[in-house]
Amino acid sequence: MKILFIINDAPYGSEKAYNALRMAMTIQKEDETAEVRVFLMADASTAALPNQNTPQGYYNIERMIRSVIVKGGKVKICGSCAEARGIKDLQLIDGAELSTMKELVQWALDSDKTLTF
Repeated sequence: MKILFIINDAPYGSEKAYNALRMAMTIQKEDETAEVRVFLMADASTAALPNQNTPQGYYNIERMIRSVIVKGGKVKICGSCAEARGIKDLQLIDGAELSTMKELVQWALDSDKTLTF
């Protein structure tokens, strides 16, 4: 099964990114055959920046994204969203990559489920 997560909110401030990634990680744990795809849009595009330093005991979106990638998940970032936020040329978390609306549409058409956060 192919599952697409579209995340729109900033990595911190609301818990939408946290909950989406928690769900993605749980799917990967429960069903090793599931293909997890995460597409970061709007303010969520900043979630793919490395070197996030959160207080002890607080969730860390960078670690969660890395976990999804290590377990075979794909993480893409909207290129125009990144460009609008001035981060298009910054280093991303290893394994995450810039993408396009066209690729998001292809993922959506090819996925069995699409979840939006």
